[in-house]
Amino acid sequence: MTRPPVVAFALACVAACGQGPPPGTWVWNTPASFPAPRVPDDNPMSIAKVELGRHLFYDPRLSGNRTQSCASCHVQAHAFAGPDAVEPGSTGEPGRRNAMSLANVAWNSVQTWADPDLVELEQQVLVPMFGEAPVELGLAGMEQTLIDRIRAEPAYATLFAEAFPDLADPVAIDTIVKALAAFDRAIVSDRSPYDRFVAGDGGALSDAAQRGLELFFSEKLECHHCHGGFNLTASYRSMDTPPEGLVHYFNNGLYNVDRAGGYPATDRGVMDISGEARDMGKFRAPTLRNVAVTAPYMHDGSVATLDDVLTMYARGGRVIADGPNAGDGAASPIKNVLINGFTLSDGQRADLAAFLDSLTDRALLTDPALSSPWD
Repeated sequence: MTRPPVVAFALACVAACGQGPPPGTWVWNTPASFPAPRVPDDNPMSIAKVELGRHLFYDPRLSGNRTQSCASCHVQAHAFAGPDAVEPGSTGEPGRRNAMSLANVAWNSVQTWADPDLVELEQQVLVPMFGEAPVELGLAGMEQTLIDRIRAEPAYATLFAEAFPDLADPVAIDTIVKALAAFDRAIVSDRSPYDRFVAGDGGALSDAAQRGLELFFSEKLECHHCHGGFNLTASYRSMDTPPEGLVHYFNNGLYNVDRAGGYPATDRGVMDISGEARDMGKFRAPTLRNVAVTAPYMHDGSVATLDDVLTMYARGGRVIADGPNAGDGAASPIKNVLINGFTLSDGQRADLAAFLDSLTDRALLTDPALSSPWD
């Protein structure tokens, strides 16, 4: 029997280590610049669990009407982000927010755009599956139906038994969630030209990209304050770092409704959870890894291109000339103090774009170990 790619890859890593972990152990084969990710004690990683999660991730049985899977909104060719502003759910109900990239979610301090309470992936996985506002996969009230569907697929009998060998009857909502979370943690982006440059390959970045790197990390642009660290986001943690104090949300001047810094009532960011006015328009700064292939941008997908993003930040906020959300984000009284605008020459702007493009992990976009096993 041919081993699935993700299994073969991980076993190869174990074999290469000589006296390494026993067969079946998941190996984090990441660069030295990456800290070890935090994995919950009650859901340790294993090769078999990741492989089960991969099957579930691409399986339309996980939507109420069998029309969508997790991969419908998190597309590998787009670094597991959504290619549309917002993705409709399985019933056609419009989504609320842009589908974020799942690359390197194992290191997130919080999940999703603006919910400080969603810390672990096991919590987040439940939202698209069973959430009703909006409906995404549409499984609310269909728990037993889902279990019956899974049991009816012959491939799952072996996959669940290998992933959860200590359970007499491993097919359950809890194990489905844990396997999906394990696969999400296995979506690792660490093979970009930027990663090779950080590892010591001076030729991995063009001269233009190196100049753009210097601009990105300069105090002139301030980009690195929200998009810093190995994962180019302020919101990350390692296995030794607790979540307290590491949750970073920012109001970036995307809206300024009524000239009071207000955001559309349909989505006011962290404020909708906390009820605190100071949290108006605060959203998590996503990783900029693979940013060149994850358009459109912002929590609502309302900025179409990366060039438009640069224009917005260069002026210190976005201006909307008319309509219900009219206003100048640059004049927002509650935007983050670091969003001040900047001036770039055409050459500098091209250099910055070259650096952002160097963050693309092309191997991730086609890696068979992360692709659908059902094709």
